[in-house]
Amino acid sequence: MENTTSEHVKCLIIGSGPAGYTAAIYASRAGLQPVMYQGLQPGGQLTITNDVENFPGYPDGIMGPEMMEDLKKQAARFGTDIRYGIATAVDFSGHPHRITVDETKQLTADTVIIATGASAKWLGLPSEARLNGSGVSACAVCDGFFYRGLDVAIVGAGDTAAEEATYLANLCSKVYMIVRKGEMRASKIMQKRVLDNPKIEVLWNTVTDEILGEHAVEAVRVKSTLDGSTREISVKGFFVAIGHEPNSKIFQPYLTHDEQGYLKTLPGTAKTNVDGVFACGDVQDYTYRQAVTAAGSGCMAALDAERYLAALGDH
Repeated sequence: MENTTSEHVKCLIIGSGPAGYTAAIYASRAGLQPVMYQGLQPGGQLTITNDVENFPGYPDGIMGPEMMEDLKKQAARFGTDIRYGIATAVDFSGHPHRITVDETKQLTADTVIIATGASAKWLGLPSEARLNGSGVSACAVCDGFFYRGLDVAIVGAGDTAAEEATYLANLCSKVYMIVRKGEMRASKIMQKRVLDNPKIEVLWNTVTDEILGEHAVEAVRVKSTLDGSTREISVKGFFVAIGHEPNSKIFQPYLTHDEQGYLKTLPGTAKTNVDGVFACGDVQDYTYRQAVTAAGSGCMAALDAERYLAALGDH
């Protein structure tokens, strides 16, 4: 990274979504003059979510993109400088922190709030992408309610898949759990919950061949890994639970992270192992991954940044 920079900011927010926008609202109201780069997917994962019914304050629910636009407008109202752009490199080895945006623009920042989120892992089927938001989902807790009383399928074999299958079984009439091998990776207790639930049918040694439906999910065609035979199962919802990948790669050389890449924060705070660098939202939350918890952690990050600057005498 070059030594010359074109701009210095007091508080830089990398990423948008509920965490980033909430951090921006608090930071701008505190006079930190935050600059936000929205990232590859402005608004985050909720921009590909149709109906959001579990975020407080919306009794009739709200469309995900509309909710993100509301948060963006609120952040802008208090003075956040919201920009298009992607952080492509960082240098947290000294102070101020150094950031490259879009591989060309150089910035320095007194504080950095990372809100880059996590991306769901997908199967890679064209029909999966086409029907995303129209029956295909990567979050059972977010979208399971829309399929109450209906038949659904979920693909995955780990703890998350087992937990989400159990969750769906409380709402849906039938849950088909598609497992590639003849065993699960999930912990024994989670496997027992799945196998003991009469509403969950595990399809062992099975993969998803195609998701069927013109405008919404109508069925899934599954394929046996043993003999290659296929069959169609009528379902209205298809959930992918094969994991998430935190968008943290450029930060990992400097920030403590777990084996999956989730950034580690000091318990009860948004503080990372580098002074003046804070993390919030799904990039550091592998447990809940909900809009409301992301927003709460965004508030924490902004307050931690404000207190950090105040302790330095910069605010």
